[in-house]
Amino acid sequence: MAHKKGGGAKATQKGNVSGKRLGVKTYGGQPAKPGQIIMRQRGRQIIAGKNVKMGKDFTLFATSQGTVEFKWATNKRKKVHVVPFEALKNLPNNP
Repeated sequence: MAHKKGGGAKATQKGNVSGKRLGVKTYGGQPAKPGQIIMRQRGRQIIAGKNVKMGKDFTLFATSQGTVEFKWATNKRKKVHVVPFEALKNLPNNP
C-alpha cells in the first residue's frame, strides 16, 4: 500500500499569464492610415464611428486616412471617428 498520493498536475494551476496589451493605440488628434489599429478592447466600450470598423475581437481600426477623433455617443459610451485630412482643411478656424 502506498503511503503518498500520486503527484498529478492540478487542472486549476495555469501559471503566470501575460497581459493582452489592450487599450488605445492611436490617440485623439493623431493621424491614422487605413487598416491601422485605433483601439483593442474586450466588449463594446467604445463604438465605431465614421471611417472606423470593428473586428471580430472588438478591435477598432481605421478604414481611411485621417485624424482620430473621440466623441461622446451617449452619456456612458464614446464613439471614435477618423476625420479625413481634406475635411479638416475646410474648417473656418484652421489656417
